[in-house]
Amino acid sequence: MKRQTPSIEIDSNSGFCFGVVTAINKAEAELERAGRLACLGDIVHNASEVERLRLKGLQTITHQDLDRLGGGTVLLRAHGEPPSTYDILRRNNITVIDATCPVVLRLQQRIKQAYDDAKKAFRSGEIDRMPLFLIYGKEGHAEVNGLVGQTEGNAVVIQDIDQLDTTDLSGDVLLYSQTTKSIDGFRRIVDEIKRRKADGSFQYFDTICRQVANRSVKIREFAAGHEVVIFVTGAKSSNGRVLLQECLKVNPSTHSVTESSEVRREWLEGAASIGICGATSTPAWLMEEVAEKAAELVSQD
Repeated sequence: MKRQTPSIEIDSNSGFCFGVVTAINKAEAELERAGRLACLGDIVHNASEVERLRLKGLQTITHQDLDRLGGGTVLLRAHGEPPSTYDILRRNNITVIDATCPVVLRLQQRIKQAYDDAKKAFRSGEIDRMPLFLIYGKEGHAEVNGLVGQTEGNAVVIQDIDQLDTTDLSGDVLLYSQTTKSIDGFRRIVDEIKRRKADGSFQYFDTICRQVANRSVKIREFAAGHEVVIFVTGAKSSNGRVLLQECLKVNPSTHSVTESSEVRREWLEGAASIGICGATSTPAWLMEEVAEKAAELVSQD
């Protein structure tokens, strides 16, 4: 007797966050108008989406390319950029399409204001020492680089509690977070700093984007509701690595792919339900392709 075909569901909560959607919409509008556009860094950490846009005329460039452009137009992606990048763009008469995510932009402004206020107080003698600005985030990440730039490069980036061992926490400390980090991770850092602080003030600001943070809860619920899960993410996606682990916590039968060709038939054998989900940098069309591939493989039984 032929067994029943398994159900295949794409997670409606997965896929691009609104910041990425805005950046891609701005890129496509300019490509439609001009036929070509340069983007400073990958517009999104997903090679398939970057390639789709490349075929439409989007060129990915690096910071080293800015001085060689000689004008033109450059898109700044959702991750944001430090003030130094804007200085280079102005110096080279480059037109900017700024797609910095509003959540990231507000965080940049908040850190800059706090840093400028502290610097003013220090110079006036109101305080005798600059506070330590800490950023909980991934060292070298584009968003984090933009945040550190608001402090003239003086903020210290910490990725985990162990790094506090080599961080001078004496004096005043201000802690912020990369918008896409986990809330639990941030709280652990806060608790540990509180435990270690012997003097000086400690202020911490939960600057995590709730649209992204809430994905963790929703994706666990989705993964737990299926026998097999296929998680679609780009190799460069930090958010993808975090959400993949959330899936694995509740469903060990979770498999990660970057494209539909990587889906394996043996993963799906005997499963009554298959869930397809992904990162905030995963395009909906790619999850649909993966779902189609899964349907093709199970139909061969």
